[in-house]
Amino acid sequence: MSKQELEVLGQGTDGGCCQGLATAPLDEGQATELAKVFKALGDPVRLRLLSMIASREGGEVCVCELTPAFELSQPTISHHLKLLRQAGLIDCERRGTWVYYWALPGVLGRLGAFLTAPQPAGATA
Repeated sequence: MSKQELEVLGQGTDGGCCQGLATAPLDEGQATELAKVFKALGDPVRLRLLSMIASREGGEVCVCELTPAFELSQPTISHHLKLLRQAGLIDCERRGTWVYYWALPGVLGRLGAFLTAPQPAGATA
């Protein structure tokens, strides 16, 4: 189990949110790190997995409940979950035979804040 976590852009060292996409241009390092997160989210299976995990009442879900939702093998689901973990979007813990997953607090909110652009006066969505 990898404990590697990528830095989520838009998060200052004090844990608060800083500049968003429309506030200042990304530097090369920021763009590289953020691209890894979006690459992890760019696959429909991983996006569905993250949605299933993040929306779960109680905040966590057993892999045994995730696998049946897909017509994919268990090793393929594990691979997708590993990529989500490496991108810093989820974490997990083994409990006996099963592994339980949860979305990392604040990560999705920071990504959303990063992508939020101020709406010009008089503009409609």
